[in-house]
Amino acid sequence: MKVLLLKDPKGGDLASDPYVKELSTHGVQATLIPVLSFTFVSLEDFFDKLSHPENYDGLIFTSPRAVEAIKLCLEKPNNKEVWEHCLKDKWNSKPVYVVGKATAALVAEIGLLSEGEESGNAEKLADHICSKGTVPSTPILFPCGSLKREVLPKRLKEKNVPLETITVYQTTQHPDIQATLTHYFTKEGIPASVVFFSPSGVKYCLKFLQQLANDQFKKIKFAAIGPTTAEAMIAEGVCVSCTAENPTPEHLAQGLKEIGKS
Repeated sequence: MKVLLLKDPKGGDLASDPYVKELSTHGVQATLIPVLSFTFVSLEDFFDKLSHPENYDGLIFTSPRAVEAIKLCLEKPNNKEVWEHCLKDKWNSKPVYVVGKATAALVAEIGLLSEGEESGNAEKLADHICSKGTVPSTPILFPCGSLKREVLPKRLKEKNVPLETITVYQTTQHPDIQATLTHYFTKEGIPASVVFFSPSGVKYCLKFLQQLANDQFKKIKFAAIGPTTAEAMIAEGVCVSCTAENPTPEHLAQGLKEIGKS
């Protein structure tokens, strides 16, 4: 079974991507196509905020890119030194909230302890934060992308949990997406399934998929990595055959296995 995964390879390596590896153990021939391009912004302002943990009650990371923004900040020797000697420990005395295992793993790489990875999406993470039962006196710092959804900020505001957001990356359509998708469809034909990994991926890819698949489009079984992406697909009129229970390779493989039987 051929499956098209609309995501960047983890670490830039196609062969070692955990989704490709997991699906291959189930006899699935998975192909990755990057659909998004990212530009990091406001990194100096971001590190200035990170340099004052006393002003915040904690950190929230809902995407790997937000953690990568810290890694870029730490490429400067002076920043790295102050992070290792004092900032890291100060942030570790506060809650660091994350969505998903991939983000949690990156947070661990910069020396931070995290919680909430099992939440799976921003809405559930907001519920986890609110379940603490105490309202912090200082805001939680939330580095995010330009296309962030308002679910988490809205939910925290409803519970009077103060939040300070800073945009640290801009999300745009990958410049090669049309050419790469055209090459795939020309070489491999119509895939049995297509998996979307973000609402942005739906926004930027759907029109090309409809053009390339043409009258075969409805034969494709579409899957979502999580409920937020599924909502974006449904909003565009796409029939969602499965949504991964959690955003992991194992749960996606299980979902694809189930729809492969039908």
